[in-house]
Amino acid sequence: MMTLRPSQDRGYADHGWLRSFHSFSFAGYQDPRFVSWGNLRVINEDRVAPGTGFGTHGHRDMEIVSVVLSGRLGHRDSLGNGSTIGPGEVQRMSAGHGIRHSEHNHEADRETHFLQIWFLPDSPGGEPGYEQRAFDDVDRLGRLALLVSPDGAQGSVSMRADARLYGGLFNESHQRAQLTLAPGRLAYVHLVRGSLEVNGRTLQPGDALMLKDEPVVDLGQGRDAEVLVFDLAASAGDPQGPSA
Repeated sequence: MMTLRPSQDRGYADHGWLRSFHSFSFAGYQDPRFVSWGNLRVINEDRVAPGTGFGTHGHRDMEIVSVVLSGRLGHRDSLGNGSTIGPGEVQRMSAGHGIRHSEHNHEADRETHFLQIWFLPDSPGGEPGYEQRAFDDVDRLGRLALLVSPDGAQGSVSMRADARLYGGLFNESHQRAQLTLAPGRLAYVHLVRGSLEVNGRTLQPGDALMLKDEPVVDLGQGRDAEVLVFDLAASAGDPQGPSA
C-alpha cells in the first residue's frame, strides 16, 4: 500500500516569526488520519525569521532530530550544550526523562529553514542526550546515506528508537537507489526539494509517500532532488494514517 501525501495537504501555521508546515498532527493542527506513521511522530518544516526563535521549553520521552536546509540554527540546552547547526548537519536530542532547550536564528538578514523530526523512543525515561554530525554532499550524491540509526552504524547519528533515516541527492536520470524493507517495516519518503520518482509516483517539494507492505523503496529520475527516506518500526502501536 502506498499513499501520496501532497505538500499542500499538510497543516500550516503562520506565527509571523515562524512559518511551519506540519506533516502530522501538531499543536493547533489536528487530523486523526495523520497522527503518526509507525514510530515517526512529527515532521515540521519550519522557517524562522532573522533574530527570532523558540524560547526555552521542555520535552520528554522523544527522540528529536533537526536537519537544517538553509541558514543556521543556534541551540542551547539544560545539559550545557551550545552549538550552531548549518546545512549538511544533523542534530539529535534525546529528551529522556526531561530536557529543556532553546533554538534561535541569530542571523540578521536571512531566515533559517529546517526540518524538526520526532521519533517515539523504544522505552520512556532514561538520561537525556545530544549528538551532532556533519555529512558531505558527496556521500549522498546518487545514493542513500545513513544519517540516523539505533546503533550509529556507518558513521550515522545514534538514537534510542527503532528507525533509520537516510538522505540522498539525485540530479541525473541514471542516478537510482533502492532501500529494501524487512517484512513488517514501514517507510516514509519526504522530498525536501526538486522532483523525484518514488515507486512510480512523482514527488514535488514537500510531498511525501507513505509505504506499508512494500518490499522496496525505489528512487530515480531526480531533478535537483534532496530526499529523506525513513525505515520505521510499527511496534510503537498500529501505524496511524490513511488506510488507502
